Parts: sequence; C-alpha cells; structure tokens
Amino acid sequence: MKKLFLLVAVALPMLAAAQVLEVQSLEQVNTPQNMETKIAGVSPAGDYLLLTTVANQGLMRYELATGQITEISNAPGAGYNVKISRDGSEIAFRETTYDKNKLRRSNILRQNFASGKRQLIAKGQRDLKKMDVKDAELTVSIIDRHIAVTRGTQTTMLAPCGEDKSYIWPSISPDGTKICFYVTTGGCYVSNIDGTNPQFVAFDCRAAKWYNNNVVIGMADKDDGERLTASSIVAYSLDGQTQVLTDPSMVAVYPYAVEGAIVFTTDEGKTYLMRVQ
Repeated sequence: MKKLFLLVAVALPMLAAAQVLEVQSLEQVNTPQNMETKIAGVSPAGDYLLLTTVANQGLMRYELATGQITEISNAPGAGYNVKISRDGSEIAFRETTYDKNKLRRSNILRQNFASGKRQLIAKGQRDLKKMDVKDAELTVSIIDRHIAVTRGTQTTMLAPCGEDKSYIWPSISPDGTKICFYVTTGGCYVSNIDGTNPQFVAFDCRAAKWYNNNVVIGMADKDDGERLTASSIVAYSLDGQTQVLTDPSMVAVYPYAVEGAIVFTTDEGKTYLMRVQ
C-alpha cells in the first residue's frame, strides 16, 4: 500500500560556535496517522529512509524526494538491525515469530526493490549474528562485547582499547578504512579498520555514525536514571572540531547519516530530516 506524505518544515536549530557542517534545513517527516517512528536505516545514496515503530514493529520505505511511503513488512522485529546493500537496491530484515514452546524465532528475508522479489534467507533462527545482503563484503557487529569485523566469510575479533573493555555501536567509515565505536566506560573512539591506532573522540558522542570519512554524528544525551532528560545531535570531526546540530529544547536521539543528510528521532517518536553540507 502506497501513500504520499509531505515533509513539514520546522525552525532551524541553534548552532554551536564551531561549525563542522552547514545546516541547510530541518524538516519533520510526516508518517501514516502520525504514528510514532524511529529510523531503521538510510540508503547509501540518501534517497530513502527505512522507518519502524519504537518497538521495531514493521518496516516502511520513505522516499525523501516525494514523501511516498511503501510498507515492506508489518511483522514484529522487522525494524531491528536491518542491513542495506552498498548500492541501496536491496535489504535484509527479520520477522519475529514464536514456536509452540513460545520461544522467539527469526525468519530472515531479502527484499530487492527493483524487481520486487523477496527471498527467505534463513528460517526459525534464535540467535542471529549476521544478515547478508548483496555486495556486503565488509560488515561490523558486536559479539560477546567485542567488535567483529567480517570480510566475506572471515570474521576478525577486535578490542582496540583493551580486552577488558565492553564495546557497542560500531560503524564503518564510507571508505572502509576506519571504524568508530563506543567503549561503555570510556566514550567514543575511532580506529583503523584492523583496530590499530584508537583515538578518543568524545564522551558525549553516543551511538555514532559516520557522516563522511572525516566526521562522525552522534548524540549527547543525559538521563535521571530512569528516562532521558536531554539529548542533542552532535558532530565531531577527526581534527577535533565539534558542533551541536539541534536545539536544546528537542530531545533528539539515534542519528543516521549519509553525506548531505542526517536523520534522527525524538523521545516523542517524531522523525526529522536535516539537510547539511
């Protein structure tokens, strides 16, 4: 089912003194029946978003040029850890089911957008470490609290800041030469793809994603022990510059980025698109 929704412009954010990126516009993405959503992915070319609910229920493709929304799945778990191919032509996603013993299982599907064909990759798996899509030769994930870099069928385990540390939120730079990651007690770091030369970025750059090969986008969030009290989208360049990209009145979380665009959601379940250069 396809529907057309428009982007609604809102006020531009207040920018910090240091400028890493130039913000062109900030727009709210209107969703069906104003449903609460979060970002599940952004295409490498920045032409579409993948949206899901705050509980990872269902998966939708949102065309940035037209606002058109196409439902991909309405299944539980479909929005969790979606993989997009490097050319953006296909995705791999999961649909959660429960067996007769009420144990959770995952069916993994591959969706090709050009042909419309859907293929079942794996059925009834309980512990899924990896989902493959076309031409995804280089992937990164977390296994047993450490960073796993996979090339083809070979996986290398990394602990750039020490084996005793716990790692989360890994991301590979667009050119495939670096990774950024978060050490749970130490903040955001960037290292070479083989884990060498780890460099500290910031404590307040959580869930970071690469914008380009020199800039990472993350969130600087605060909580009272139970809920978020504040969160801003921030940009850090590898030469030490930093910039706050969103207004402090907005609780903005979990950004995704491609060159020219940053998308994020708020604690109210609203999705925003920021055009930058």
